[in-house]
Amino acid sequence: MMHQGSNRTARPCFAVIVMLLLASLPACAQTGQAQPQTSRENVAVTEPGAISERAVSGGFALFEPGEVTTILVDPAEDPGILRAVRNLQADLEARGPSRPEIRTGLPKETGPLIVVGSLDKSRWLSEFTADGAVSTEGLAGEWEAFSQEVVETPFEGIDRALVIAGADKRGTIFGVYDLLDRAGVSPWAWWADVPIEKTDQLYVAPGRRLEMPSVKYRGIFLNDENPALFGWVNATFGGFNHDFYERVFELILRQKGNYLWPAMWGKAFYDDDPMNAVLADEMGVVIGTSHHEPLGRAHIEWERYGEGDWNYTTNAGELQDFWRSGMERIGEREALVTIGMRGDGDEAMSEGTAIDLLETIVADQRAIIEEVTGEPASDQPQVWALYKEVQDYYDQGMNVPDDVTLLFADDNWGNIRRLPALGEERPGGYGVYYHFDYVGGPRNHKWINTTQIERVREQMSLASEYGAEEIWVVNVGDLKPMELPISFFMDYAWAPSDWPVDRTSKYTEEWAADQFPDELAGEIADLLDTYTKYNARRKPELLDEDTYSVVNFEEFGQVHADYTQLAERAETLRQRLPEAYDDAFVQLVWFPVTASANLYTLYYNTALNQLHAEQGRADTNQLADNVEQAFARDDQLRRVYEEEIADGKWVSMMSQVHIGYTYWQQPEEQTMPEVARIEVPDAAGFGLAVPGRRENVASAGQPVSLPPLSVFQPDMLSGKLEIFNTGRTPYTVDILPGEPFVHVAIKGEEKRQLQLDIETGQRLQFAIDWKQVPEGRTTVPITIDAGALGETTLELPLYKPEAASTVDGLVAINGYVSAEAAEATRRVEGEGLRWETLPNLGRVGDSVTSLPVTAEASEPGGNSPRLEFDVHLFEAGEVNLTVTMAPTQDFLGQGGLRYAVSIDDGAPVMVNLNEGDSAGEGNLDWETAVAGYAYERTTTLMVDEPGPHTVKLWRVDPGVIFQRILVATGDVPESYLGPPVTPRCTPSDGPLPDCVIPGTMFPTQ
Repeated sequence: MMHQGSNRTARPCFAVIVMLLLASLPACAQTGQAQPQTSRENVAVTEPGAISERAVSGGFALFEPGEVTTILVDPAEDPGILRAVRNLQADLEARGPSRPEIRTGLPKETGPLIVVGSLDKSRWLSEFTADGAVSTEGLAGEWEAFSQEVVETPFEGIDRALVIAGADKRGTIFGVYDLLDRAGVSPWAWWADVPIEKTDQLYVAPGRRLEMPSVKYRGIFLNDENPALFGWVNATFGGFNHDFYERVFELILRQKGNYLWPAMWGKAFYDDDPMNAVLADEMGVVIGTSHHEPLGRAHIEWERYGEGDWNYTTNAGELQDFWRSGMERIGEREALVTIGMRGDGDEAMSEGTAIDLLETIVADQRAIIEEVTGEPASDQPQVWALYKEVQDYYDQGMNVPDDVTLLFADDNWGNIRRLPALGEERPGGYGVYYHFDYVGGPRNHKWINTTQIERVREQMSLASEYGAEEIWVVNVGDLKPMELPISFFMDYAWAPSDWPVDRTSKYTEEWAADQFPDELAGEIADLLDTYTKYNARRKPELLDEDTYSVVNFEEFGQVHADYTQLAERAETLRQRLPEAYDDAFVQLVWFPVTASANLYTLYYNTALNQLHAEQGRADTNQLADNVEQAFARDDQLRRVYEEEIADGKWVSMMSQVHIGYTYWQQPEEQTMPEVARIEVPDAAGFGLAVPGRRENVASAGQPVSLPPLSVFQPDMLSGKLEIFNTGRTPYTVDILPGEPFVHVAIKGEEKRQLQLDIETGQRLQFAIDWKQVPEGRTTVPITIDAGALGETTLELPLYKPEAASTVDGLVAINGYVSAEAAEATRRVEGEGLRWETLPNLGRVGDSVTSLPVTAEASEPGGNSPRLEFDVHLFEAGEVNLTVTMAPTQDFLGQGGLRYAVSIDDGAPVMVNLNEGDSAGEGNLDWETAVAGYAYERTTTLMVDEPGPHTVKLWRVDPGVIFQRILVATGDVPESYLGPPVTPRCTPSDGPLPDCVIPGTMFPTQ
């Protein structure tokens, strides 16, 4: 395994490094006898430049037995290219059987030759392009483009070469790192301890591979970096110096990124270590500063060097001098200069005067740019971030110079707030500032990855389609543990068209195969996709014992069981993996899954503890113990990550507080949830709990009703109850159903009646022989007899309507129909629009949206695009139709995104998803939506009579992502995720309906 991080020695100044690098390149070729080539097996490779571990006809051997690869580079190349060449040498050595040689003169041997160069500096490429051996078509003059081409007899005596040509410096660097990535060297080799597997041979297919980015500037923002990244950097590098940033720059470049907003809270990129900027410029990473750090000055620098208040109205002269020195410090290095201003500490300035004031500030800043550079301000790339209230000023007409890039922002929760109008162009272009991490309302989210790449793709596809492709920068917090979404963000920014919906669903598997053995990639991908789905629907900082219901639909128990099963799978897979992969697996898979599952164990047991304390159950104190154990395990898991893997390489990296929030800001330290402990008497006590009620109903003076069961439901779906003990002494209970067609079931075994010994508690459910149940509504008494301790009668309502076998459609259960949008009965398309399923996106199942996202609004009604759901209702009257959607914001700036609903032939009722409210803290509707990862909108409609009906969900505006519908003729028990999906039935020739649970293969009977 490659552990580059073990070498923590100081590095010489960078000018010296360049000299050493050039000195290490031989000036002339060594003589030597060429090794005979091994026989090559013809292998079908469909794409030019594809890489195979089997020989390829006409291909190029990166390495093979008996051959030593030579890398040819012009010593006049940019130092950043020379550095990439050295990494090419080191990584091919780690991957293959020998160390390639780097030469600056033509070798006399006939072995494999890799030529690396930029069009403007490499003399070798000049020769190749002059005689037509290497094409410049589609390459010359393009931003960061590169080609990889297998060339026959490039020089006399050289049979074949792989030529990596870059249109410019970064294009050449990306050509090198793209090759290494595809050759089996993960960009995360150092950052996640991904091993580099050895192989004896590796080949590049013939042909020409040409690539260039779609988004011009693609990068990350290190932010909210205390305590995790801060602690790790100081322990590992002694501060945010060039040793640390060298690792960051290389990671960005290996993922074909080019842009960085450096860490900022209490840190100053240019001031903390002057070599930071020198190294960035040499390596080819463009440095910017965050949305509230103008002209290259870090926020903390005002505290260090500023005089007076951070207030342009009262202190303009000092601020201008402060910013001028920032521009002078940038000098001639490539940079994206942030302009504009926010209040001190990233706060808003006073609204009312802010628009005029901001325009004045920007005009003065641009005058400083011209003064320092001696060139027009338009010659210096600039960005103005329309973050929070600044977007509001822009919407109100704030003037922005045309050459400045307008950086639109999301709502800090991954939902883009605004995009340019279609076809709206400006010289400076548009970009997007996105978030994987955030400090602010309704809660911070910093600890673990909670970002679904499916949502990133869906939102950033909007940015791409609407022309915001100048800058994409994403707030990644501490960088780790955001490895997966960072990779996707960078890959998608490079080429959005490469990742349509159907391929995006395979992205995680492809990514997993880059880090782990291919044969395990599918299972690893499922773990990653599933845990991020679970974490996205409720971020860990927002999770508590009240999030999910413990009395309705067994919701909390089910989500806890799901996560527990996921953690068990991760542990099993960890045991199967070769030991060399353990460090990477723990970081990328095992820890986030296991630690998140443990958090659910913590809060689920807290919820049960509080419920059982109310009911006086004998296991209350054991549940309190479970909470304490889960709280302690959270810290144990942190120690595994920080101390046990990779020889303690990642100290402090998981130190982010994530338990015990009481408002938006994080607590100072972890605090265990409050638990109850009770005195449990020695004497036995009869207890009974039924679904939907929190109280102990054992002593009820009248019959207790259970939730109804119907012939359309899966057996035993909702007829569960629990018999428990309120004391230490066991007791015996008899369960006696009042009808022969009702059986008691425990642990899958059905009995006509049952006698149980109750020590702490037992869970029961009922199985119904529906063929014997009379038509209509029937109530079956069930006696729970605990002898001297008491007796309770339960009433189990059963419903078997006449002609049940003729019912067709999604059938109402207990007064509601719950359905996933992806399970619509029909998808009506037209007007050039189509419906597309977005796999895995959403809180429960898949989602559905209309494409293309650039299409104009539709007028609902007639035969316009819609989703139709055939339902069967057993009650007439008012119907509440609740639609669950992704928390998409009004990116069109039109006052809200719209859809429409109707039933049967009723007129469509228009609904505004955003209800005219802007995103931001203090907007409770928005806060509820982002905290719950969904908007829910309810519309009241009418049905005239029971029976079959068609619910219609009409497409109006683009970008609306439908997840679920809930059609309710009465009250629905409260829950976080909503009721489980209800059955879909088709007419049957038999006595019972033919029903399945949509999305499964499972019949209800």
